[in-house]
Amino acid sequence: MGESMALFVPAESGPPDEVRKWVRTIGGAESNVACHLPALGFASAWVSAVGDDPFGRALVREIAAAGVDVSAVLVDPTRPTGLYIKESGAQGSPVRYYRKGSAASGMDAGLLGKLDLDGVRVIHLSGITPALSDGCLDLVRALMERPRGDTLVSFDVNFRPALWTGRDPSVLAELAARADIVLAGEDEAERVWGTGDPERLRAALPGPKTLVLKHGERGVTLIDSDAAPLFSPALQVDVVEPVGAGDAFAAGFLAATLRGDAPATRLRRGHLQAAATLLTHDDVGTPLPESVVEALIGADEAAWAAAKLSDKGVVGG
Repeated sequence: MGESMALFVPAESGPPDEVRKWVRTIGGAESNVACHLPALGFASAWVSAVGDDPFGRALVREIAAAGVDVSAVLVDPTRPTGLYIKESGAQGSPVRYYRKGSAASGMDAGLLGKLDLDGVRVIHLSGITPALSDGCLDLVRALMERPRGDTLVSFDVNFRPALWTGRDPSVLAELAARADIVLAGEDEAERVWGTGDPERLRAALPGPKTLVLKHGERGVTLIDSDAAPLFSPALQVDVVEPVGAGDAFAAGFLAATLRGDAPATRLRRGHLQAAATLLTHDDVGTPLPESVVEALIGADEAAWAAAKLSDKGVVGG
């Protein structure tokens, strides 16, 4: 559940103020995760609101084309679909958002009563949604507080400083404490909990069973409540563009968690899904060939460290 927007990226080189041709695609943290999951063998649904406009229709159509159930998406007749502009590059992609007053920002806790959550195994949320409006914060709180039975709640911190202007970001710690799975970058953990150290983070956030602490290009640490912290180095990748890799990791990790994979495999499947997105300009990349995935999942530590992924396949390993 969360906002997705129309996304514009340059279709020609040059400074963005001189670019005249742009490609319209789509993007949104939660819908990115949802779009990865069908290719990983799991049914997914995306819940949000869009405007009654061409961008909203494009969002719903293209997310549905990835195999995602969009039947619970609301169409707001008065608010527009948000959009954002992204410059694309391997070292980072500056982003400019135009989402204030968007249809998704109008969501509130009343939406929860319209959802059929029976049989849902994971609800994936992010810290972007509660930053959009008081109503969106109420909605996320309501989801966190409802009896969940066997359903897992996954919460990706996704701290966006610009969205919290005039709002209190301390609620991210409150919301994360109520989740079952928390994903956070090391820098985000520093901002929210004052530490990016795995053991100190566990002390500051004892409630969730599973913490996933991302260290950027270095790798990821899994902190399960019943095991010692487990570090998994990232793969070497010829990065085309980095945006969307965190969502891809979340999807790979969640899919492996639902399959009951071993901790090390859960992390490697997250890395491999992220790698597929790092190799493209898109927020959702084409999954790597299954033969590559299986070979690297079973690789020893030396072969994993030696492997390098490029648009031509695996080099080394």
